[in-house]
Amino acid sequence: MPREATLRRETKETTIEVTLRLEGRGEVDVATGIGFFDHMLSAWALHGRMDLRCRVEGDLHVSQHHSVEDAGLVLGAALLRALGDKRGIVRYGHAYVPMDEALVRCALDLSGRAYAQVEIPFQPALGPVGFDYALTHEFFWALARGAAMTVHVDGLRGRSNHHLCEAAFKACGQALRSAVALDERLGDALPTTKGAFDGGSP
Repeated sequence: MPREATLRRETKETTIEVTLRLEGRGEVDVATGIGFFDHMLSAWALHGRMDLRCRVEGDLHVSQHHSVEDAGLVLGAALLRALGDKRGIVRYGHAYVPMDEALVRCALDLSGRAYAQVEIPFQPALGPVGFDYALTHEFFWALARGAAMTVHVDGLRGRSNHHLCEAAFKACGQALRSAVALDERLGDALPTTKGAFDGGSP
């Protein structure tokens, strides 16, 4: 059976609908009202080889914050639901992604514990800004909370905010592609010495 999930979340700030399929080909249909964020989520899904449909209606007249953070929460929750009981998964994943002068590393653990450490050297924006790059941190924290996973994203070097941000989303997708993969040697066993994923230390 394909591992997939469909979720809808509605608040006074955002209405979000997501369908995520882990065994995909990177087919994406994303509309958040923020063009650059659409591009980032598309790159995330493509490089994770996940099929993604995402619709976000948010209070962009206030700011981009609610739309980006809530999208992360719902995407993470969809990922967690699609994983089911996590039997047979690799669990850990990591990736280095270069984009011209930028280099970003992502390492993650589908641990049942939510934690995000995001260190990306974004530069102060000059002139009109189409995307608030500071929200990259909020997105990964929300994704970690929704998916109950640990994620570290480190911008090792870079000057272009665009390149740093895009490399971060691509690296996360690549790392997830490895982590959600099924390991035939595990069969239906859980990838933990504890014997359960319950929010403790597996």
